[in-house]
Amino acid sequence: MKSMVIGGIILIIALMAGTYFMAGDSFALGEDYINDLTMLGGIAIIGITVFVALKYVNQIKNDTATGELKEENWDGIGEYGNNIPTGWGLMFIGTIVWMMWYFFIGYPTNQFSQIGQYNEETLEYQAKFESKWNNISKDDLVGMGQSVFLVQCAPCHGIDAEGIDGKAQDLTKRISKESVLDVINNGANNFKTDFPGGMPAGMASGQDAIDIAEYVAGGLKGTAPASFAACSSCHGENGEGMDYVAPNIKSYGDKVVASILKDGKKSIIGEMPSFDGRLSETQVKAVANYLRSIGE
Repeated sequence: MKSMVIGGIILIIALMAGTYFMAGDSFALGEDYINDLTMLGGIAIIGITVFVALKYVNQIKNDTATGELKEENWDGIGEYGNNIPTGWGLMFIGTIVWMMWYFFIGYPTNQFSQIGQYNEETLEYQAKFESKWNNISKDDLVGMGQSVFLVQCAPCHGIDAEGIDGKAQDLTKRISKESVLDVINNGANNFKTDFPGGMPAGMASGQDAIDIAEYVAGGLKGTAPASFAACSSCHGENGEGMDYVAPNIKSYGDKVVASILKDGKKSIIGEMPSFDGRLSETQVKAVANYLRSIGE
């Protein structure tokens, strides 16, 4: 036991020296009592931990179990019918009590926190922002949309919105011929918020599908091909969609943009992540107005 105590003292000194070597510059005795208390606490934890560990190691080496054996045994190995140590039981109950206090009363659920304060201030600012721009003009919406686009969208779509050499959707037009053909052939269900039904695959095929894709990619200009009748039943003859049935395929309508930003979108290029919660309703509407302005 004597050698264990000596070894423990040496270990404590070594740990204290290591702690001071790593963080000693922060602890100038007498200059900052918080740092001094922190160092003293660290030293106390080191000492208590080492001596408790030594105590139990010594018990494991020297103590002999006593008490009455239970009747059951397994291959000659029996179990004593002793109660758990009182200290263990009290610590277990105390931990549960502390957990309940911490969860219902203590920090952070019922106390001040910087994160909580930040969230409250953000919500307050957002409310002021919404009230200020409730009746914004179309020109101001386009200007706001451009600002939001340059910050949130341009890193992928490019400052000119042309998609950076095909790495993201070219937003100067509503949809490409290749994308239309992919949706016709494979179906799609990107706009889950506003158009939960999605579009089934195989609405057209062969030359009919190609004619539809060219007509839609061209902005629905000129005479619609006969095969477009399969699309107009849901998207409308003008391609501007129907609420909760099919999206606008002629231009970036407010609901299309809002749904893409909320749900994200998977296409032949890749997958766009959701921007849910990052933009206000006014900002989403502004982005839609800006996209329509650059596509005109």
